Amino acid sequence: MTLIDSRPGIRATYLELSARTGVWIDAELAVSRLGPPLEHELAYWFPEERIEEMVAAYREMYPTHAIEPSLALPGAKDAIQAVRAAGGRSVVVTAKNEPHARLHVAHLGLEPDEVVGWLWAEAKAEALRAHGATVYVGDHLGDIRGARAAGALAVSVATGPYDEEALRAAGADVVLPDLTAFPAWWAAYAERVAARA
Repeated sequence: MTLIDSRPGIRATYLELSARTGVWIDAELAVSRLGPPLEHELAYWFPEERIEEMVAAYREMYPTHAIEPSLALPGAKDAIQAVRAAGGRSVVVTAKNEPHARLHVAHLGLEPDEVVGWLWAEAKAEALRAHGATVYVGDHLGDIRGARAAGALAVSVATGPYDEEALRAAGADVVLPDLTAFPAWWAAYAERVAARA
């Protein structure tokens, strides 16, 4: 819920998984707590010995049910363009599996410089450091932890499961209501960095 509102597609995928398996899944509840890896959510609905099988089933049906209905959040394209216009690179680092993340950004024409998947919370620091990221923008408390672990500035947007107050309380360096506020913040930040250099 930073660049993309994937809730409609994820909801549809959970409903299809429920229909195929005969196991009731509260799709509304599932999409209200996006962020952690898929295995975490599936553990609420399936016994441990079925998680691996259900992950494979979910991922198999995801491209058919989840890509088309998902939308870019307001300001997503402008945020990426603002970074690029200032000479920076934008790297999407997500817990979502990388092939699906790539399908989403391609479908929506977001065009980040790189997409790295399969990383959650502190593990995101691995990709952030590898790409020399100094700022990480996310919507989840796990994103704040990932930014901290990488030594990057933690910028949070209140478009996911946490409001501005919760993001501040978790240690975000900057909290924005959504990505429409990002280009102005980025311009001021880039100016400060340039002045210090």
